[in-house]
Amino acid sequence: MAKRKRNQNLTAAAAPVEEPIVAPKKTKTVNAPKQAKPSKAGAKSSASGSNVTIQIITGSYDRILHGITATLPATEAATFSDTFLFTAHTSAIRALALSPPSAPTPNQPQKILLATGSTDSRINLYHISAHPPRKHTVPALPGLSSRAVVENPANRELGSLMHHAAAVTGLHFPTRGKLLSSAEDCTMAVTRTRDWSLLSSIKAPVPKAQGRPSGDTAPVGGAPSGVNAFAVHPSLKLMLSVGRGERCMRLWNLVTGKKAGVLNFSRGMLGEVHEGRFGSGEGRRVAWGNTTGGEEFAVAFEWGVLVFGMDCKVRCKVLPDRRTKIHEVRYVKRDEEGEEMVLAISTEDGRIVFFSTDPTDLVAPAAKEGDDALPAAKILAQLGGKDAGVTNRIKDFAVLPLEESGSVIIVTGSSDGAVKLWRLKMADVLGGAGGLVGEMVGDYETQNRITCLVAFVMLDLPEGASDDVLEEDEDEEEEEESSDEE
Repeated sequence: MAKRKRNQNLTAAAAPVEEPIVAPKKTKTVNAPKQAKPSKAGAKSSASGSNVTIQIITGSYDRILHGITATLPATEAATFSDTFLFTAHTSAIRALALSPPSAPTPNQPQKILLATGSTDSRINLYHISAHPPRKHTVPALPGLSSRAVVENPANRELGSLMHHAAAVTGLHFPTRGKLLSSAEDCTMAVTRTRDWSLLSSIKAPVPKAQGRPSGDTAPVGGAPSGVNAFAVHPSLKLMLSVGRGERCMRLWNLVTGKKAGVLNFSRGMLGEVHEGRFGSGEGRRVAWGNTTGGEEFAVAFEWGVLVFGMDCKVRCKVLPDRRTKIHEVRYVKRDEEGEEMVLAISTEDGRIVFFSTDPTDLVAPAAKEGDDALPAAKILAQLGGKDAGVTNRIKDFAVLPLEESGSVIIVTGSSDGAVKLWRLKMADVLGGAGGLVGEMVGDYETQNRITCLVAFVMLDLPEGASDDVLEEDEDEEEEEESSDEE
């Protein structure tokens, strides 16, 4: 009997131990909605922990849309895993665009819209998860390749848009509610993302054929035409565009959807950026920026860049120290607090060169260049190039600031299929004196000829949000029904 009493005492003593195990689970589920508000401020990026997760998406000549997830530890090299890889179009992909993330909602994940444009005149739309998949819910899939594959069940296809009749050349989300697209049919379309209806179609004039050789066998309307690139002003009221076959830049009023002005490129302007007699003289890229001298915009040509003020007068020219072609231009903020920016360009010889277009940093022209020569922008620093082991052209790049660490991650995509991640600080760029800056923290071979690239820092998953696919489907259906009712 004593043994039985001892066993009864043990079971009686063990019974109350089960209660505190269940209690914390109840408190977590009850307090989850209350903790959702702080997650809004903390969900800016996944850099709150020791690791940073970056979603990279590339388009290629081979019609492949490739999604890559890169995890950056604080000190070690980056690790990569494939998120998705499929043939998205019937011809080469030429443009990609990402929308701002959806508004944070308690217990619900955030989504980002992805638009892809191709020479098949089709725009494909996708939902991309803004949060990295949890390792315990999404296991690595087995395969013949040694690459790590981590599929995110929240990524899905939405559909296609057929607003254009020619190759798509540019895509941009000024806000989450609007998508702007341009094509070689000389049209720029404004689409509402709520129901994907076409709100407006801006028609640019078809340029007249000039300088065509005698005996040209091009058909009627076969002369070069179309919109090469466009850029929306931060106020969302103005837009700049440059086109094929014309030596001018057009200003559009987005409030009325009509043309606001035309700026012709004179022969002297084109000569400053090595656009000679046999050059096309057309703008390839355009971007808005801001310096201490006020707002400005840059127009990129094949060999150089011209920077204009808001009065449409040329401020300076931007030329690399070595003659090379230019593929992409972007403005990068000098610091997190200020609004001043520096100009970054990607080149044919595998470099990203940073320039200062500030009026106080301009280099006066040499006496032999003449009195009418334009001042040149100051070279601040260089990233990559032959000295860093990069020799192939950089077709596109993305700049991702990390707020907590104070550094910047630059993702570059080369035509040989290499995706490289670089870490640098803007303080090193401003004090680089034209030298090399940054360090490579990751290298990934896509085995496809990259034409365009976009990337974003993935957000932390809100407290209480579920990764269940069925729950996400129900949430999306409710959002679609509410949007249709509005």
